[in-house]
Amino acid sequence: MEPPASDERGAPTEVTLIRPADRSRGTAQTPGMDREQALATDGLWSGYVTTAPGMASGWHHHNEFDSVIYVLSGALRMESGPGGQHIVDAQPGDFVFVPRHAVHRETNPTDQDAGLIVTRIGSGPAVVNTDGPEPG
Repeated sequence: MEPPASDERGAPTEVTLIRPADRSRGTAQTPGMDREQALATDGLWSGYVTTAPGMASGWHHHNEFDSVIYVLSGALRMESGPGGQHIVDAQPGDFVFVPRHAVHRETNPTDQDAGLIVTRIGSGPAVVNTDGPEPG
């Protein structure tokens, strides 16, 4: 099957179905997370992310991208801010907003895999791994 035509942003020009087998791991990764890209255009990134039980990802930010995360299964603990002291705990059904340049890391405090749907709007590299947040 031939891929659909794309516009100047790289977005399909017709309604497109993206199945799990169509997602790509050929996207920037952060230790502790498994990102599968569903769609990437000039200005948009969307995909499925899994985190293992007890996992803590590496520190990172998403450059000029604002991110919206929907917790599908498991749980998400997000650490951010000076010294990583700002903590948000999200459960299935919750959305989490992460502003551009916000250094953060995800943890999975449960004993089951966490499944997250992530959509980012912005530009530039979608993932920038860092050594950590500013000291607290």
